[in-house]
Amino acid sequence: MGCQMLWLPLALTLMMATVSTGGSIVEECDPGDLKGLASFRGGIHMDTSGRLAKWVGRRCCRWQGVSCNNETGRVTEVHLPGFISSVDFVFQSQMEGWFSPSITLLTSLEVLDLGGLAGLSGRIPTSIGRLKNLRKLYLYGNKLRGSVPESIGKLLKLEELHLHENRLSGFLPPTLGCLKNLNALLLHSNRFTGSIPTSFSNLTNLMHLDLHANSITGHIPQNIGDLQLLKELDLSDNLLNGEIPASVNNLTSISVMYLDANHLEGEIPFPSNYGQMPLLGFLRLQNNQLGGKIPPNLGYLVSLQRVSLENNKLEGAIPSSLGNLEALTELYLSGNKLSGVIPKSIGQLSHLILLTLSHNSIQGPLPNEMSALQNLQTLDLSFNSLTLNSIPRWVAELPSLSRIYLAGCGIKGQIPDMLKSTPSPIQELDLSANDLTGGIPAWMGSLTQLYSLNLSRNHLSSSIPASVADFQELGVLDLHSNNITASMEHVFKIGTSFPGGSLTYVDLSDNSFTSGIQQISVGTLERVVYLNLSRNLQEGKLPTSMEKLKALQSLDLSYNKFGFGLVEALANLSHLETLKLQRNQFTGRIPAEFLNLKNLKDLDLSDNLLVGEIPAGRPLSDFPQSCFTGNTGLCGKPLSPCKS
Repeated sequence: MGCQMLWLPLALTLMMATVSTGGSIVEECDPGDLKGLASFRGGIHMDTSGRLAKWVGRRCCRWQGVSCNNETGRVTEVHLPGFISSVDFVFQSQMEGWFSPSITLLTSLEVLDLGGLAGLSGRIPTSIGRLKNLRKLYLYGNKLRGSVPESIGKLLKLEELHLHENRLSGFLPPTLGCLKNLNALLLHSNRFTGSIPTSFSNLTNLMHLDLHANSITGHIPQNIGDLQLLKELDLSDNLLNGEIPASVNNLTSISVMYLDANHLEGEIPFPSNYGQMPLLGFLRLQNNQLGGKIPPNLGYLVSLQRVSLENNKLEGAIPSSLGNLEALTELYLSGNKLSGVIPKSIGQLSHLILLTLSHNSIQGPLPNEMSALQNLQTLDLSFNSLTLNSIPRWVAELPSLSRIYLAGCGIKGQIPDMLKSTPSPIQELDLSANDLTGGIPAWMGSLTQLYSLNLSRNHLSSSIPASVADFQELGVLDLHSNNITASMEHVFKIGTSFPGGSLTYVDLSDNSFTSGIQQISVGTLERVVYLNLSRNLQEGKLPTSMEKLKALQSLDLSYNKFGFGLVEALANLSHLETLKLQRNQFTGRIPAEFLNLKNLKDLDLSDNLLVGEIPAGRPLSDFPQSCFTGNTGLCGKPLSPCKS
């Protein structure tokens, strides 16, 4: 009876202990785990989330972000990600400090998540191999430096390794090939060098491999095709060379393959047969040195949605088999040596929204079948051998087309009226480098959604119509190298519905404008970054209102007839990097305030009527003599010393 009475309170005590620790009867933290966590906390000197401030006492299994095994009491998971999400919000927390190598004392750890802690510095501990139970390691988005230790190959249970967006360097350790349970290896956006280890072919469970944005050299491993579970492969933006191995045809699960921005050469080797790579939906091979023809077998990849082969050395005709890619939405073929005509089968791509074929040697005529591209939003045929003479009417009738690039296509005559009432409002229009004549039509101002207009390098004449002031969203205006006359004042009234205006880029150079700069309205040019009014017939004094163009980085007023003194207002353009005022009639001294232009990298004041001593100091003293010559009254460094 007595024993039974004693047992009851003891049982209750054990039950309470079990409940209070989530089922565990272990109250205190394992000494090794406690030391490891305490050392990690000690290395952090700032934690905006407040999580580490709650790490007090010895019961670490109750600490925020720490999980334990209910039976052993050992720490199995540490979750301290930078992004903290809840039902209502996502919070970006900050931790600053040193990544303590004592974290490897947590030898039962299965998950370590310190991803997105942008202030966490240090190195991956060389003793990382002690964490033999680790399944997931998230150390991305930190400031970790140094190499990946060889001992990482001892983490044989590892399934996910995310080390991207750090400052890691050195060679990729071949021991990574020992991690046969790995399904995700993300090492992108670091500073890795050397080649891809051939041992990577052992990672037969790998589904995601991302090494982009490093400095990896050498060849793509010949046996890359052994990774038959691979779904996403990104090796872009590296220094890889050689040919694409034929074994990629064996990647039966691949859906995303990015090999762009390398030095790859040779022909495109896939697919060699129908049925290979059946799930490939996104393919990027641009910015390489690939040659030969576009393989007709590319038409077998019926799951393709986006394909970019831009900026290579591909030649020959566009294969008609591309018309079989019924799921295709974007096709980029610009910057190659393609010739022949556009195949009629392109009209079968009913889901196509973007087609860029610029900078090739494609010939006309354009197939009428392209009029069936009802979903096409962007069409770029610039700088080919098309010699269109006129824009086909069906171009203006495509129901979704809003971005039209037909530069250098041999278009003649006046800007066609059919462009003023297209089914979809035009947002970007490039008709540069053609043989357009006449004036800019008054109806052009009715294109209220137009953001970019390039009519440069034509034979346009007359004056700019007042209606251009009706442009509500125009950000880019390029009219250089025409014969446009009179005033440019209407340009400076564009985008008045926007606070500060909508324009960011304006090039009116190499025309015959005689006036207008004095009418610059500060309220409409506050966003302008680039302003080129050179090689015109402008004269008079620069307006002091130019000092309000606070965003301006490049100003070119050269080869005009501007006179009077250099306005001190220019010295208030603190972001200015380029200032070209040569070949004018500016008089007086260079204002000493020009020394405030600390970001100036390109300056030319030559061939004016400037006098006096060049203000001493940087940045003016950094420029060569040629920037100041042709001003007979100027002296001082870098010119000859002034006479006393």
